[in-house]
Amino acid sequence: MVDIFDKVQSFTIAKEAMEMGVYPYFRALSETEGVTATFEGKDVVMLGSNNYLGLTTDARVKKAAAEALERYGTSVTGSRFLNGTLELHLELERRLAKFVGKEKALVFATGYQTNLGTISAIVAKGDVALLDKDAHASTVDGVMMSRGELKRFKHNDLEDLERVLSKLPSDAGRLVVVDGVYSMGGDLAPLPHIVEVCKSYDARLMVDDAHGIGVMGQGRGTSAHYNVTDHVDLIMGTFSKSFASVGGFIAGSADIIHYIQHHARSMIFSAALPAPNAAAVLAALEIIESEPTHVDRLWNNAEYMRAGLKKLGFNIGKSQTPIIPVIIGEEFKTVLTWAALVEQGVYTNPVIPPAAPPNGSLLRTSYTATQTQEHLDRALVGFKVVGDNLDLIPSSKAETA
Repeated sequence: MVDIFDKVQSFTIAKEAMEMGVYPYFRALSETEGVTATFEGKDVVMLGSNNYLGLTTDARVKKAAAEALERYGTSVTGSRFLNGTLELHLELERRLAKFVGKEKALVFATGYQTNLGTISAIVAKGDVALLDKDAHASTVDGVMMSRGELKRFKHNDLEDLERVLSKLPSDAGRLVVVDGVYSMGGDLAPLPHIVEVCKSYDARLMVDDAHGIGVMGQGRGTSAHYNVTDHVDLIMGTFSKSFASVGGFIAGSADIIHYIQHHARSMIFSAALPAPNAAAVLAALEIIESEPTHVDRLWNNAEYMRAGLKKLGFNIGKSQTPIIPVIIGEEFKTVLTWAALVEQGVYTNPVIPPAAPPNGSLLRTSYTATQTQEHLDRALVGFKVVGDNLDLIPSSKAETA
């Protein structure tokens, strides 16, 4: 007889990395105020956060959450489908729909649940979901939960998307799913061209804009950035990045959202977003709408670091956003680089296969509106020291010889 736990004993790679002292995951931050953090007793500049607008520490956001906590308590103790819907949720949905330019929005307890519930509700037996190969894992899992078929196309490759669409039977429903901003490479989906391809093949388009909302299009997302909002059927966003909270939402036409609301299992069978989290999102949304300087500062910081990392000689791929990968290549060297940067007071996120392609391991860095030039310069100094020591960049000694 096979013991289902046999696989547990054969999983050794993480323990081996722990024994070597280079295991980078599930390690705790003891203090963090957004731009800096304390990591295992060391003060570090935080380049690993999705707190793009720096609103997690904004006094107005914290006050809104605290007031909701006092009024509603810590939990709604029920599903949105039954006793878990508050007027606060409905207000948030109305505001979000208007913000992204859609008729209606629906709020979920997490971003992951948003994609899981939306895609599994829309894609049925006989339907096909076509996902960019770099699309978020939650979109893949949403298709796997549905009874439909999953197809992949090469990242941002319009010809491959068209090739896959052209081979589908005429009676198959089609849903194309892409990220607006890709969370590892920091590049954008070419939405205007994707829209045209989808129209040619009667396919519906969903944009996972978890990293685009609050960042692109003066905060309204990648569809707004490209001025194609009216041609994108579903826009998904999360609250755990720019909105300084947790949760997610899907926005589209009133009829589509009504259907998802009554078929999304991840919402129907899960407790609703707690009131303090919803109130924090509303406060963050008000700030984003009324104070565009937050988005402007974010982009200024991103462009400063993009130029600085390029000047040092690092490979930053095709980043167009405040997500800037530093591509190292080999897995072990990537982890060593991560550890060396921590020693220099710089915190990044190491990304290795399967989250990165083979020989494409990278350090994911991301930037916020609240970082100062002093923080960024400190990070660049750390990158320079580590880059020289590990032969990742052209040697400054060779340049002056």
